Amino acid sequence: MSRAKFEEIIHHIEELAESGELKPGSRLPSIRSLADTFSCSLNTVIKAYKELEFGHKIYAVRKSGYYLVEDFPYKKQRGAGETIYDFLSAGPDKHAMPYLDYKHCMNQAIDRYKEDMFTYSELLGLFSLREELARHLRDLQVFTTPERIAVTTGSQQALHLLIRLPFPNGKQTILTEQPAHPSFIESLKHQPSTGIDIGRDGPDLQELETIFQKGDIKFFYVVSRFHNPTGHGYTNEEKRKIVELAKRYDVYIVEDDYMGDLDPDLKQDPMFAYQPNGRVIYTKSFSKTLLPGLRLGLAVLPLELIERFTRAKFAADVHTPVITQGALEIYLKNGMFAAHIKKIRNLYRKKGEMLRQAYQTFMPDGTIYTCPASGFYSTVRLPSPLKAEELIQRLKEKHVSVQSTESMYLEAFMRHDELRLSVSHVEDDMIGGGVVLMAETIQEMMIERKKGVIWR
Repeated sequence: MSRAKFEEIIHHIEELAESGELKPGSRLPSIRSLADTFSCSLNTVIKAYKELEFGHKIYAVRKSGYYLVEDFPYKKQRGAGETIYDFLSAGPDKHAMPYLDYKHCMNQAIDRYKEDMFTYSELLGLFSLREELARHLRDLQVFTTPERIAVTTGSQQALHLLIRLPFPNGKQTILTEQPAHPSFIESLKHQPSTGIDIGRDGPDLQELETIFQKGDIKFFYVVSRFHNPTGHGYTNEEKRKIVELAKRYDVYIVEDDYMGDLDPDLKQDPMFAYQPNGRVIYTKSFSKTLLPGLRLGLAVLPLELIERFTRAKFAADVHTPVITQGALEIYLKNGMFAAHIKKIRNLYRKKGEMLRQAYQTFMPDGTIYTCPASGFYSTVRLPSPLKAEELIQRLKEKHVSVQSTESMYLEAFMRHDELRLSVSHVEDDMIGGGVVLMAETIQEMMIERKKGVIWR
């Protein structure tokens, strides 16, 4: 069976459903017609249909054929329904998610680790997976040992536990970039915390040094590349200087490199590379690059924190599910991950460039936007005195979905004039059109403001 044809047929049926060309309950193309269309065997089509049926996306009627289920789980972006410009969703591009490959890895993991399902596993993760992760991390310039790696239920679990753990420096306050991921902001509630504005170009290092010196800072939370929501990334020189400051003032750094795999620049180092033996705690996730439902992440811990972290992990969930750990080990070991990352690096780089061109061409004067190397995240700051919520409501009427960054700020740093965009779920040929609608709506609001129109 041709694997490429098999996946191509599945993708074709999904596209027909997404576009509305196939309605719920409608009959799918016959096996013979698809075999002719894709120049493949009947067996290849049958296998593809069986895969879709196994996923409860189609069903078979004896002597009649295959039909689309009533609740087909794909959102329509175009076609029979209204065109939706979805700049809100920030998961992996649904066409790039390797669910078939990962399903095979899951099946292998069930066979390999079936005995482990009847007992509790290692608190910090399967040692064989941690060995594989140590090898994988070398490509990201993170050189460590399996003993220092903790497998977590998403990187957010690692961050949540680190926020609450006492650190060897005896300090209490957590410093975070502003803005920052909303789940991290949520974890900071009821904890001593402060922020530093990173703008479009990163934090002011002089201000950062002052905060380190006077602020009783336990750790500084940093997303070193592909920042959410700005898309910002630090230069190697900035990373080195920040690590030096942290060492000078006895501050830890928690480096969240959850999308570092997407970086095409192999000369870019994580902060961990400048202090690999303790000052920098490195975390990453596989949710944004593989499948959001995986909820698998890791933390590379300094030796002095491993025992405390292990106890906290045990209290949180005993251990991360064994089968998902085993599947990731197999996926990494057999080279599937490397092939997948190469594909999506190009995909998001292309989307990022298209978004940059659209911003530069259409956004009105007074609008400030970030232009990331990847299309995953960027921000748009509106001309004063426009507010994000008013724009969001107007864009909804034009079928453009975006979100404000309000949930990404501590109260003292709150902004009400900023949007976060992601083009991960926007078709390439819809990016420009969506930005045009945003730009036109911003201009409309600016004209109304000048005329003294009172907004609701």
